[in-house]
Amino acid sequence: MVVEIKEYQSAEQLAERLDKEIGDTKSTLGEYLRRLDEIRILAEKSKKIREVVLKLAGKKGQTESLGEVNVGSLNIILDANPFHELTAIEQVVRSFQERLLVLQKAREALKWLDQLGDTDGLKYLVVENEGVPERILFKLS
Repeated sequence: MVVEIKEYQSAEQLAERLDKEIGDTKSTLGEYLRRLDEIRILAEKSKKIREVVLKLAGKKGQTESLGEVNVGSLNIILDANPFHELTAIEQVVRSFQERLLVLQKAREALKWLDQLGDTDGLKYLVVENEGVPERILFKLS
């Protein structure tokens, strides 16, 4: 988790940065959703092929070893299959959806800044957690 302090010259500058962050997050989320659809189709095909082969071989669905190795806090999947990738992409999509929601709520919460009027000489020191404003300090310059 990265916490930073960024300085903005106006409420408009802060709003523009948030709008850009929201746009970038939506774009990236869209790319992952397209990828999720593609891998979901591949995972379903893989599942069907596996079921047919097991049925022809006269075997019941056996649980495979996932081939997982833990190195410290890192989880490594050996010989990843479409289901592993599907799970990973679903996790990323959920994360981006949560980030988008938090950014949109922050943007909505900042709408009151538009009503401040003339703020010449006022700087906005913004404490941001992973790019999301959490605290705004007004500073006279």
